Amino acid sequence: MARILIAEDDLAVRTFVTRALTHRGFHVTAVHDGAGALEMLESENFDLLVSDVVMPGLDGIGLALKVTVDRPDLPVLLMTGFSAERQRAHNLDELICAVLVKPFTLKQVCEVVEDTLGLSSVQRLS
Repeated sequence: MARILIAEDDLAVRTFVTRALTHRGFHVTAVHDGAGALEMLESENFDLLVSDVVMPGLDGIGLALKVTVDRPDLPVLLMTGFSAERQRAHNLDELICAVLVKPFTLKQVCEVVEDTLGLSSVQRLS
């Protein structure tokens, strides 16, 4: 199954998304900020990056800009609850696969991830 890297500074959201995706069979690594995500990407390969937009230090948009230079084939999914940040993310449509708006449900996050990875309904059930 796909390997997913999550960068999210809010422990509750990070835990929720990690558990949801792990329950669906994904291999998930979670870090608390953009700098941690960059470190993980230097040492490991992932099939998807899921990042919060608003984080201290390196935010999700800065992370996406850095990642897509070195790994243009790595899909990036952003999460945000702020309308201004949502617009900033949508202005990067050529780099970002999707923007998941908080609050979201377990089903929504799993479906967006599966759609981003191009998984069929048969693959989703396995």
